[in-house]
Amino acid sequence: MSDDQTQFGFVCVQNAGRSQMSTAFAEQEREHRELEDEVAIVTGGTDPAEHVHDEVVRVMDEIGIDVSNRTPQTVSTETLERCDVVATMGCSTLELDADSVEVRDWALDDPDGEDLDAVRAIRDDIEGRVSDLFDEFADEA
Repeated sequence: MSDDQTQFGFVCVQNAGRSQMSTAFAEQEREHRELEDEVAIVTGGTDPAEHVHDEVVRVMDEIGIDVSNRTPQTVSTETLERCDVVATMGCSTLELDADSVEVRDWALDDPDGEDLDAVRAIRDDIEGRVSDLFDEFADEA
């Protein structure tokens, strides 16, 4: 990542649902807007699961996004402190020391174990939030 890039972080406890959907939408948004050189995306969890939740894989596949091959991972505080914005998913008490990092808690329901309609609603909410985040930073550029 270069210093002139905007960096977004998407974090939740297991990195197996909400943050994976957020990351996938951010990657899609970055490509659609042709911002591959301007925007970096990081994701991770504080206690990663072994795999992305099955219901998340399914509802993302419904809209043509494959997250089945993604592996939840840990993300370091140092990595997050290099972000411009870190979105937490409603499950984190993330404390970052860097003054330049804006932490936003999106307060999203956990899709793990929910029925598909509930997971679709969470997915659609996330898609809108990610698009809004890109709109906001595009306006500042």
